[in-house]
Amino acid sequence: MILLDGNSLTLEDVIKVARNYEEVRVSDKGREQIIASRRIVDKILEEEKPVYGISTGFGNFSTIFISKDERAKLQRNLILSHATGVGEHLPEDVVRSAMLLRANSLAKGYSGIRLSTVEMLINMLNKQICPAIPAKGSVGASGDLAPLSHIVLVMLGEGEAYLKGQLVKGDEALKSCGLEPIVLSGKEGLALINGTQIMTAVGTIVWHDAVNLMKAADIAAALSLEALKGTRAAFDPRISQVRAHLGQIATTENMLNLTAHSAIIASHSNCNKVQDAYSLRCVPQVHGASKDALRRAEETLTIEINAATDNPLIMPETGEAISGGNFHGQPIALVMDYLKLAIAELGNISERRTNRLLDVHLSELPPFLTAFPGVDSGLMITQYVAAALVSENKVLVHPASADSIPTSANQEDHVSMGTIAARQAREILDNVCNVIAIEMLAAAQGIDFLAPLTPGDGTLKAHQAIRNVVSHLDEDRVPAPDIKSLHDLIAGGRLVGEVEAIVGLLKIY
Repeated sequence: MILLDGNSLTLEDVIKVARNYEEVRVSDKGREQIIASRRIVDKILEEEKPVYGISTGFGNFSTIFISKDERAKLQRNLILSHATGVGEHLPEDVVRSAMLLRANSLAKGYSGIRLSTVEMLINMLNKQICPAIPAKGSVGASGDLAPLSHIVLVMLGEGEAYLKGQLVKGDEALKSCGLEPIVLSGKEGLALINGTQIMTAVGTIVWHDAVNLMKAADIAAALSLEALKGTRAAFDPRISQVRAHLGQIATTENMLNLTAHSAIIASHSNCNKVQDAYSLRCVPQVHGASKDALRRAEETLTIEINAATDNPLIMPETGEAISGGNFHGQPIALVMDYLKLAIAELGNISERRTNRLLDVHLSELPPFLTAFPGVDSGLMITQYVAAALVSENKVLVHPASADSIPTSANQEDHVSMGTIAARQAREILDNVCNVIAIEMLAAAQGIDFLAPLTPGDGTLKAHQAIRNVVSHLDEDRVPAPDIKSLHDLIAGGRLVGEVEAIVGLLKIY
């Protein structure tokens, strides 16, 4: 049970609700906070003075006063007119995260919404009604207006939702779960959509999956180090200690633990090789920098999932309704653009290691890792795929936050594009997962050729996990299913879990 009070939600809680269907309720404190702020809105609704979004229009219409008898219609029309999303629907885990985050923000007690409306949102979440939200259409300021509106449509008995995997009409989804559509009261439409919960939801999912991916990247690098008969000298802890970046120190420790007791490395400990190429030697520096970016994203996301991000904010202590800009997604936009680059760099350096494994002039292994060169192409074309994905990431990594376009007749003249940045981060992450899968495919094949020498504690377990789902390439076969199998082994966390069972938890920072 996750209890919402607007202040104590964790990133791990979000994942439990998004993917494990953990039940959610508003805490007693959260209920008190919601009720207190609603009293103020009810009082404002009885007054004949302009308050943004309560007794005025929205955006550039903020100068238009709305009479009492039209204020409920104002909120409904806000949702109908703002549900303008396009494109494929967001994944279920993102939608569930966004619903949770919006409810938590409302429970903070600065939004002026009715308790019954928040409980409707939570009931939909607990009954696994998943509103169909088109992925595209938010500029990331004034909140994620378009996508969040598609959530509220279902609360109104409109729009569409997924129920047990089937796309149905919003009213049908509610009826099937014993729920009745709601009628919005003053400020409620605005309170439900004026926030950063879509970009933050995507960002939280990316953060969680990137933790796993960065551990997998270390495992892949360690496998390649073994297959290429690299040295552990570059992972001397003293090197990282005199620079002191947390990610670098963590990666150094991981590489040493993964390759501990390696018979392969011991077999060439007295060779004349002084140092390895950067893609091996600089793993702590490159992977570590990406981990430092992940840490920064974690800090920002942890704040944002417990933030009040709508407008105006209701101040229960003073009874004020204060207009501001907490809906602006710039904090999330910047860290998502940063994280995009950090994840993409894992793919960049991974592809270079794959290239070394396949190039006979660099690897001391059979060309393209096949025992029958010429007749067989081996893993030659897998590197082409990695190169294509890395190149695609170089386009996606362009900072979305640099592309502000004014909206609402220049009333909203700077926007964050944070939701675009977050969606791009998730796409880059999946691309890199495939790139690392390709590296592991090649590294495992390379290690096979070094038998009977065995790799280290962690790399041996990783090699076994890989071979449990993908067999050695004796002769040419279709590689696509092998790449998919390794992608799933990585993405599902099974590879990291099996390796950590042997060497202990791999460090991120």
